[in-house]
Amino acid sequence: MQRNYISIILTFVFITFMNAQEQSKKDLPYYQIPESPKEFTAGTVAARTIDALGFRYYWATEGLRSQDLAYKPNKEGRSTGETVDHIYGLSKMILKTTSLKVNEDKNQELTFEEKRKRTLENFKKVSDILKNATNLEEHKLVFNKNFKLPFWNAINGPITDAIWHSGQIVVMRRSSGNPMPKGVNVLLGTKK
Repeated sequence: MQRNYISIILTFVFITFMNAQEQSKKDLPYYQIPESPKEFTAGTVAARTIDALGFRYYWATEGLRSQDLAYKPNKEGRSTGETVDHIYGLSKMILKTTSLKVNEDKNQELTFEEKRKRTLENFKKVSDILKNATNLEEHKLVFNKNFKLPFWNAINGPITDAIWHSGQIVVMRRSSGNPMPKGVNVLLGTKK
């Protein structure tokens, strides 16, 4: 009788732990693509592009192991971990384009999980701002006070670069023996 009771308690604890783990994953932005906006504007289309990037990045980086992060296709290329770092930097650049201040953490060491979380949060902030943008000309890609480029350059620069590199992570994780989780549908923006 006591064994059954202990078994039931352990099963309950295990299920609760697993549910908490799954809920924690869903608490990060882009487990699924958010519902699409009701109208097409320049801002909502740009925001949807960021949402698609966030979804792809979420699943490209979900479940990466230390050996995946260390994987490097050749001596000239970036490792998966270095690619994650690069996308994190791009996310900060894209956020800066939407005229928000970015937390500068140049001297701060972040774990992979922290970089991943911040990258996803940056994409979410950008999307939220762009959904309400009425004039994308106001969102400049700023390098310094004398060198600014229009939002067009953010699209063909850091935004599509981050999409490109998210795809590279998918290929590299497959090469390191840890393919992307099954059930990710990029067309629908869902995970089964």
